Amino acid sequence: MGEIESRLPSQNPRPFQRSRGWLAVAGSLSAWLRHEVAALDPACFALVMATGIVSNSLFLEGYPVASNVLLALNLGAYPWLCLLTGWRAARFGRALRGDLFNPRMVFSFFTFVAATDVLGLALDLRGFTTFALSLWSLAIIAWFALIYLGFGVLLLRNNQDGADVANGAWLNGIVGTQSLVLLGSHAVPAESLGPSAAMLIYALWMLGLALYGVYAVLLSHRAFFFDLKAADVTPILWVVMGAAAISANAGATLAAGNSYLPFLHSIQPFVGGVTLALWGWATWWIPLLLLLGIWKHLILRTPITYTPVLWSIVFPLGMYAVTSLRVSRLAGVPSLETWAWTITWIALAAWAATWAALGVASLRSLRAGVALAES
Repeated sequence: MGEIESRLPSQNPRPFQRSRGWLAVAGSLSAWLRHEVAALDPACFALVMATGIVSNSLFLEGYPVASNVLLALNLGAYPWLCLLTGWRAARFGRALRGDLFNPRMVFSFFTFVAATDVLGLALDLRGFTTFALSLWSLAIIAWFALIYLGFGVLLLRNNQDGADVANGAWLNGIVGTQSLVLLGSHAVPAESLGPSAAMLIYALWMLGLALYGVYAVLLSHRAFFFDLKAADVTPILWVVMGAAAISANAGATLAAGNSYLPFLHSIQPFVGGVTLALWGWATWWIPLLLLLGIWKHLILRTPITYTPVLWSIVFPLGMYAVTSLRVSRLAGVPSLETWAWTITWIALAAWAATWAALGVASLRSLRAGVALAES
């Protein structure tokens, strides 16, 4: 009798144990995801910026298949990051507000503006102008809110030991501003909006130049009169080059387009001259940034670990490639097209390496979260 009872299914604990195991795993995954959302970096949209600009560069260079693959990734990544950001605002509002009112962090939110515009440019290149215009409208609303919030935080909450100008994060505001110029000059129907649209786009470009001038003075003062430490040399310093490149890209777009106003047409030589100066300035930065990286990682032997700011290397490289291509066509210098092609593939390699680093870091974080939950 006892042997028969031992064979009854109701006495077998394995299905129940397996059920408990799956519930434990699901609980661990949920806890890990909540932790990641709570600590979500405001600069997370730099992933979309980097992927989008490399996709756009490949499209302009004549590689539509590779470009479309990256665009497909972006079409998934952009709404996913928007969802996570919305979740963070609803569930972890205090952490989000802490970043918004932190002088070191607030300008990282401009990555959302630039990512929205870069995605809009990709759609506009493929003829989806209505969607591109919708994204531009969303980006300019976000830009208007962030630009005054950012400078309000600097004016009212910053102190001597607050925001560190050498880290380059402030330049995200300039990148966001110039991205509005790029998408606006392509997607905004100037024929129907008339002179107002042209004036707005040119004014935004000039504003970006003014902000870059302010930052250049502060950066020069910080670099020349204070000790430069390894901690100051971060990937986001590449945004110094990227901000110059996107400003030159926007200028080349304006110089090649129709100004629609005699007044704006009269300043086209100025636009062209400033565009060339900005492209030269961006080019000058590349060897210096490489030398700083060699000093930090090869001489001081500081290890390279994944953080979202690694995308701040990929985006400037991709933007510089697109800018070089536009400048070459504007100036009629074919040799620059070969240079742009070379930088495009370097940017693609950097993008692939950063994606791989993201995958490894995510897997390690997930394993650590599951192990902590099970302990």
